[in-house]
Amino acid sequence: MSRANAARLDRDLSDLPEGMRWREWMGRAEAAIFASAKPVSRETLAGLVGDACRLDALIADINEELKARPYEIVFVAGGYQFRTRPRHAETLRALAGTKDAGPPSFTRLEMLALSAIAYQQPVTRAELSRLVGHDISRDILGRLKSLGAIAPGPRAPQPGAPIAWVTTQRFLEMFALGSLRDLPDLDTLGAAGGGERNR
Repeated sequence: MSRANAARLDRDLSDLPEGMRWREWMGRAEAAIFASAKPVSRETLAGLVGDACRLDALIADINEELKARPYEIVFVAGGYQFRTRPRHAETLRALAGTKDAGPPSFTRLEMLALSAIAYQQPVTRAELSRLVGHDISRDILGRLKSLGAIAPGPRAPQPGAPIAWVTTQRFLEMFALGSLRDLPDLDTLGAAGGGERNR
């Protein structure tokens, strides 16, 4: 939000009764999240509501009203975003061009490579192949990159300075993670990710 726009916005709404003020803050937060193509940060939302507003409670109240809807607001990739509820992902996958159908389908090797990158990043292709016990081809990395899940990171301090791969903000969005700290424990890794495609 620009400073000029922030200065014009009455954040506190002190002229409204408490209940109406809360409803207006809910509407502002929901509108901002709805209108944004990217997750909306807490700082951005805080700039729309008064200092007395408890953002966690505000988001919880919005989600309470959305309970019967096929979507909800979730904290993902460092901000809040509308997401279709997981039970509707398969329905959305049946449609072409939907934006929120959950993670794409990955082959077993793609998922192994993506998981190894997520947990070990930055990591080179040779290191990935060693970690997963199979050759991770440039095609596999190319597909993961084309999906926006990974990106080239720093060059590894090894002979030839190979590219080391890292995950992206899109990776966090795909798997509905607030940050990499939200990755599941390695013991539960098998439950993470999309369905496998046979190759």
